[in-house]
Amino acid sequence: MARLVLEQLSDFGDYTGKKELTEILELTSNEHEDYPPNVRLSPDGRHIHVILPKPKVGLMTFDKYERPQVGRKLDLWLTRTVPIVDILYLDPNNNSSNRGTAVVAVVYENGKAEFWKFQECKPGWYLLQTSDLCNGPRARVVSVCTCSNLIIWCEERPPSESSPVLSSTRNTLRYCVCRRDFEVEEGAVNLGGVKIALHNNPYVTVVNSGEYVHMLPDLKVKSLMSITKFFLSWSPLYDFFRISSTCKNTPLKKLSAKESDFKRLVTDSLGYLSAVEPPEIYNFAPTGCGGLLLLLSTGWLCLLQKDGTLRQVYKLAENCLVKHNIHSSMCMYQDTLALVVGRNLHLIDVNSGRELEKIVLKREGLLYAIRGERWIPHLLSETGLFLVMNKKIDSRDFLKFSGFSSIPPGALLVEAVFEEACKYYQQRSLSGTKLTVDTLKKEGRFQAPISLTNILSNYLRTGSGQKGAELWQTKGGGCIVGHDKLMGSLEAELKALVSLEEMKGSLVRGNVKEVEVVCESLIEKEVLRLLSSPELDKEALLYFNSIFSIFPCQAWRATQAALQLHYNGEGSLSSRAPPDVWKTVLSPVSTTCTPSSLTNGGPKYNCSPKDDYVANHKAKYVSSTPSAVLPVFELLCLSVLHFQPSWLPKFLELAQQQSSASLGLSLTSSSWSFSGGRGGEGRENNVPLYKRALCVLSSLGPDRDQDLDLEVELLLVSWRPNAILQALRILIAKQEWKRVTQVAQEFCKQSPLLNKEIFTTLLCEVTQHRNLDPYLDLLWALCPEDLTVTAILNLVLKHLPSPNTLPFLSTSSTTSLSPAPFADPHSSQLTIGLLKPLLRKVLQRETKPSQHYVDILQSPLFPPPAPPRQPAQQPGTAAGHDADSSLGKNITPALLAETPEQQSTHTTVQRARVALPANPL
Repeated sequence: MARLVLEQLSDFGDYTGKKELTEILELTSNEHEDYPPNVRLSPDGRHIHVILPKPKVGLMTFDKYERPQVGRKLDLWLTRTVPIVDILYLDPNNNSSNRGTAVVAVVYENGKAEFWKFQECKPGWYLLQTSDLCNGPRARVVSVCTCSNLIIWCEERPPSESSPVLSSTRNTLRYCVCRRDFEVEEGAVNLGGVKIALHNNPYVTVVNSGEYVHMLPDLKVKSLMSITKFFLSWSPLYDFFRISSTCKNTPLKKLSAKESDFKRLVTDSLGYLSAVEPPEIYNFAPTGCGGLLLLLSTGWLCLLQKDGTLRQVYKLAENCLVKHNIHSSMCMYQDTLALVVGRNLHLIDVNSGRELEKIVLKREGLLYAIRGERWIPHLLSETGLFLVMNKKIDSRDFLKFSGFSSIPPGALLVEAVFEEACKYYQQRSLSGTKLTVDTLKKEGRFQAPISLTNILSNYLRTGSGQKGAELWQTKGGGCIVGHDKLMGSLEAELKALVSLEEMKGSLVRGNVKEVEVVCESLIEKEVLRLLSSPELDKEALLYFNSIFSIFPCQAWRATQAALQLHYNGEGSLSSRAPPDVWKTVLSPVSTTCTPSSLTNGGPKYNCSPKDDYVANHKAKYVSSTPSAVLPVFELLCLSVLHFQPSWLPKFLELAQQQSSASLGLSLTSSSWSFSGGRGGEGRENNVPLYKRALCVLSSLGPDRDQDLDLEVELLLVSWRPNAILQALRILIAKQEWKRVTQVAQEFCKQSPLLNKEIFTTLLCEVTQHRNLDPYLDLLWALCPEDLTVTAILNLVLKHLPSPNTLPFLSTSSTTSLSPAPFADPHSSQLTIGLLKPLLRKVLQRETKPSQHYVDILQSPLFPPPAPPRQPAQQPGTAAGHDADSSLGKNITPALLAETPEQQSTHTTVQRARVALPANPL
C-alpha cells in the first residue's frame, strides 16, 4: 500500500547559523500573525534569506555548502535603516554556468539595489555593485520581480512640492510600473534604461510567472490606493495587457500594451466592475509556467491558466475557510497542487480537483520548489526542511498510521452519523452558533442522531442474526414487538451501511488488483441500482453521468450486465432486463437536460476497452466549463457508440421494441404521418428515440462517412416515414444506387403513402440522370396502383433538367448531330423508350378504358392532323399547362407497340420548350 507522507529532509544542521535561523523563525512566528515572515529560498534550495520586518530592518542569509568550510566565511547579514522590498535571483535562463555561483539583487524601498554574488570556492557573498533602479530620488518601490532578463517594479512617485494639491483620485493613481533590462557578467551587472510599462495606476503587487507578469492588489493593506475588483496580466514578450476578475472565469478584456495609461485601459470595464462584488484574494502563488494560484474568500482555490481562464480546482471545507489572520501557503508541482492552511497540508490533483492526501503538520510551514525537483513538494518549517514522498507501507502500518487500528468500525459509523447530523441541523439553524459533534452528544437536544447511533451500535454488537431484543426488554416486555418492527424496517439500510464500511476497509487493505475488482463490482451494483430506480432525480442523474465519465469501461460492462444484452452475431440484439429497468432507460427528456446539450459538451470517450487504466484517464471531460447532464438513454447511446458503434442501430431498435411493449402499442400499427408536428414529435418531453440517438451521433465523431452510414441505419430502424425518406435522400446523395433500390423494395410494402413518396422521389431521379437505368425494372414494379399515365408524364416533364442543358429543336439536320426526337447515345436525357415499359404497365393495369383514349385507340397508323393555331400568349399563362395536360391523350397502346423505325417516321412529342426524344430500346 502506497501513501503520501511527509519526510524530514534537514534540521538546518547543514546550513550556517542553525541556531540563529531557528530562533528567528520561532521569534517571528510568536510576534507576528502572518507567519512565516518574508522568507525566500534560492531556486536550488541552498540559500535561505530572511527579510526582517520593522523595527529590526535587515537581511539574514543562511547558506548550505557542498564541502565543509574551515576558513572564514562571508555571511550576508545586513542591517539597514531602509526597509528591504524583496530579493531577486538574477538567472534569466534558470541555470547557472557554475553550480557554486549565485547572483542576487537586494532591492530597497528607496530605489537602491545591491547586487551580491555567492561563490563557494572563495567562499561567501561578495558585493558586486550598488545601483539606482529609479530615475527620481523621491520614488518609493513597493513591489519588484524579474521576468526573463527584465527587472520589473512598481514605484510610487509623489507629486512635486510646487504642484497644487491633487484630488483624491489623482492622489490614488500616483504609481507606475517600470522595467529595466539587465545582463549578468563575470564581475558586474549591466542595467539598461528605465522604461515605463504602465502609469497613473494604483498600488499593485507585481508577480512573475513564466513569461507573464501579474499585477495584483495589496493583500496586507486594504485601502483606496489599491485595486480590489480586478487585476492585470501583462506579457512583455507579446506586448499586451489582460484584465481579469475573480467573479468571471474568462478575461474581461485584452488590450495592446502600447496603451500604457491605466485609466484608459480600464475605462471600458468600469461599468461591469461597478455592478459586481468579486471575492477577495486571500493569497496567491505563481505556477512558474504563466499561471497563477489564487485562494479566494469563498474558500475556492482557483488556477488562472496561461490563456487567462480562471478555473476552480478545490473547495475548502466550511470549517476550514481561510481568513486574513490564518496562515496559508500554496505551490504547484506539475499536476499536484499543495496547499497549507493553518497546520493542515492538502495535496490535490489539479486535473480532477480530488484531494490526494491531507497531512496534519506540527508547525506551520512555507511551501517551496526546488529547480531540479519541480514535481516534489517541499516544506520549510521551524523545525527544518521536509518533502512529500510516496512511501510504500504495510496495510497494518497504514491502519496504525491513519489511526484506524484502535477505532472499531462501529465507532467510525457513530461518528459519521453525528457529523451528518451536524450538517443537517446547521443548514436549518437560524442562529450563527457552530454545531459540533460534542455539542450534539453532551446537550442531548437532538434525539434523532442519538437514537440512530444506539440502534447502529446495538446492531453491530449483536450481529444481523440476533435482534438484541433482550436489551430492549422492559419489565412488562411491551417494547419487544415495537423493537422487532423497527429493526425489520431498518435492517436493509443497516446491512447496506455495514457492507459499505467493509468495502472501504477492503479498498484500504487490498492491493491494486483487489481494488480493481472491488471497483468493478461496486460500479456494477451502482449502475444496476440507478437503472432499477423508479425515477432518477437531478442529483442521481448527475451521479450517473459522473460514473460514465470517470469509469467509462467499467460502466459499459455494468450496462451490459444490467440490461442483460446479448448479441447473437446475426445482427440481432436482445435483452432480458425487466420492464422497470427499461422504463428508467427510456425516461423522457426533461427541460434541464435536452439531447441538444450534447453539442456543447459531455463526456468524450477516447479510450480503448483493452486498457481500462488508460481509458479511464483519457475519458475525462475536456471542457473547462461544467458540461450538461445527459439523460440515461443518451448516456447509454454514447457508451454504445464508443465501444460498439455497430450496435447502435440495433440498440435503438431494441429500445423502440421495449417502448412499444411498455405502451401496449406496435410501431407497424401506428399512423403513418408525414407532418413533423403530428404524433407528438414536436413536444419537448416526447422526442422520438431515433432523434435522440441521432443527436448523440451528431455530437461526436470526426469520421463523417461512418457517421452517415450510422445515420442512415438509425433512420431506417425508426420505421417512421419521414425518417425513411430522409435516409433515402442521404443514400441518393451518396449515389449508392443498389442500396437505394433495396431500401425502396423493403419499405414500399409498409404503406401506400410511403410507396407513392418513394416511387415519386426515384422517378424524379430517373429524369435527371441515367444512374438508375440498371434498376428500372425494379423501379417500375414499385409503381403505385393509383398513379396514372398523365400523372407520370406530368411529373417527368416537371422535373426534367433545364432546357439550357438539352439540345434545342432545329429544322436543319446539319446543326445537330442527333436531330430531335432522338437523343445522343451518351446523353443523360430521358427518352420515351425508357418510359415505355412503365407506361405500358400502367395502361394495361386499368380495368375500365378511359373515354379519353377511345378515339386514339381507333385512329389510323399515321400522324394526326396538326392542331389549329392558337393566338400567341404571354409566358406563364395556361397554354403551357394545357399542352402538358394533353400530352397523355396522344399516347395509345398501338403507338407503344410500334417499332422504333415506325415511331421515328410519324411520332413526335412536342412541348413548348422541352422535347422527349424517342431513344430505341
